[in-house]
Amino acid sequence: MKSICVFGVFVTDLCFIGNSIPEKGQTILGNKHIVGPGGKGSNQAIAAARLGGKVNFITKIGKDQNAVMALSLYKEVGINTESIIQDDNHLTGVAGIMINEKTGENAINVVPGAAATLIKQDIDQNLEFIKKSEIFLTQLETPYEVTSYALNKAKETGSITIFNPAPASDIREDDFKFIDYFTPNETEASYYLNEKVESKVEIERAAKSFLEKGVKNIIITLGSKGVYFANLDESYFIEAFKLKNKVLDTTGAGDAFNGAFAYALSKNQDNRDALTFANKVAGISTTRRGAASSMPILNEVDKY
Repeated sequence: MKSICVFGVFVTDLCFIGNSIPEKGQTILGNKHIVGPGGKGSNQAIAAARLGGKVNFITKIGKDQNAVMALSLYKEVGINTESIIQDDNHLTGVAGIMINEKTGENAINVVPGAAATLIKQDIDQNLEFIKKSEIFLTQLETPYEVTSYALNKAKETGSITIFNPAPASDIREDDFKFIDYFTPNETEASYYLNEKVESKVEIERAAKSFLEKGVKNIIITLGSKGVYFANLDESYFIEAFKLKNKVLDTTGAGDAFNGAFAYALSKNQDNRDALTFANKVAGISTTRRGAASSMPILNEVDKY
């Protein structure tokens, strides 16, 4: 099995669950709230580790109660914590998540805290973890200069790179050529191309545009419509996994997908099998509440 290195953010999720998501200026009464682990990088690392992946996680957290939660969880799921930096001067990140109980839709505000202070030297100090790993996975919650630097180093040292452009923000044009697998959803794909990405034709056209930018493989995740894959040799749609249970919460589904995809590649699965597997894991995660807590273990995926 190949080793996976994830670079990203841990935040404590404060989830507020109600019959709707409040609009601007509106106050609503919610039904319950949950406090738990979150952050895209952390969720993706946990998703891969819970499936049995060999995972290193590079991030920065504070020295507070939220940091204690993170470290004890990583210990429990078997993530290597040697590359996690603890900062005396900043608090661990937090996110406020509003969840519509009826639809599972959400709205999120992330405050990265200590992780917002990550610098290139932090990557240099943890370079051995990137060098040792054959798969490198990152997102856009860390400062971009540092994300770009880590991506370049991962490619330089021979890793397969997976880039999940969430939350969508500017990517240097030069960096696209360092991306082996680019995994936007429709909204994120639309952001980078400045055009609508909804219909079959628009999705196929968008994929071609990303390949022209230098991305080796493009994966556009389509929620309940499944996923679209393309590279220079082939392209196809994969339908969403048919669920036995009701969708309760879509928070973290994209993270479940990316973590599971990294895990499947670490097991040397081909693209189609890895995507089918990741689709299934992401689907199962939507039938459970929370982000990190909704990630299934391998046995559950096999039996579902």
